[in-house]
Amino acid sequence: MDLQLEGKRVLVTGASKGIGLAIVEAFTAEGASVVATARRSTPELERTGAVFIPADLSTSDGPARVVETALAQNPQLDVLVNNAGGGNRPEGILEDPFSGDDDVWTDVFALNLNAAVRMTRAALPALAKARGAVVNISSSSARDPHTAPLPYAAAKAALNTFTRGLAEATGRMGVRVNTVTPGATRTELLVGENGYVADIAARMGMELSDLVATLPQQIGMLTDDLINPDEIARAVVLLASPTMPSAIGSNWTVHGGAMKSA
Repeated sequence: MDLQLEGKRVLVTGASKGIGLAIVEAFTAEGASVVATARRSTPELERTGAVFIPADLSTSDGPARVVETALAQNPQLDVLVNNAGGGNRPEGILEDPFSGDDDVWTDVFALNLNAAVRMTRAALPALAKARGAVVNISSSSARDPHTAPLPYAAAKAALNTFTRGLAEATGRMGVRVNTVTPGATRTELLVGENGYVADIAARMGMELSDLVATLPQQIGMLTDDLINPDEIARAVVLLASPTMPSAIGSNWTVHGGAMKSA
């Protein structure tokens, strides 16, 4: 199936590992030219051949500088993927009903919501000229907030609302805006040695590997394993493709059956 992405120029945030890296690899495989940004590159990202622009997107001027640098190199921009997310987890986060103080909430929203807003604002003129697409990466915790630290879940819920509202505002301009919502995906953020599940395992007195092995069943997934980042990347590539012109304001969930609501 030809997704008509060959020669398209794509900007991916949070691209150094996990879902972001898989997205870079998927677009590259389709013949797209990829610009990748993250705080730091990785050998895996370098092997993709993507153009790398280092940046901290949680800062007020970081997103605009990335877009300006990318457009200075090449004024074409067809797709923006806002994948950057996560955030630091303070000590005692599992015991705190707010999952952190005001600074934690501010930092998490800066990376998971504000960065996407600022990136899209800066990129929109170029995307409008190309009649391009924006794909934002959310989280199933936006719908099931008990599954993640509360600031993260709240920020992703806000990202969903931003996506839907922006889709209405830009659809007539020819810019399609959509969301992909991953469920429990095998990333460092979730199941790494310093990930969220490691905090839970320590609290329960379990080995991390034992908890990861039983996690799909415990959270109601209908599969025997966590989601592979490549699956999320395939959804992103399809939503970004010009062959899906009617996909506007959509939220595609990939959750292994864990989300039980219709």
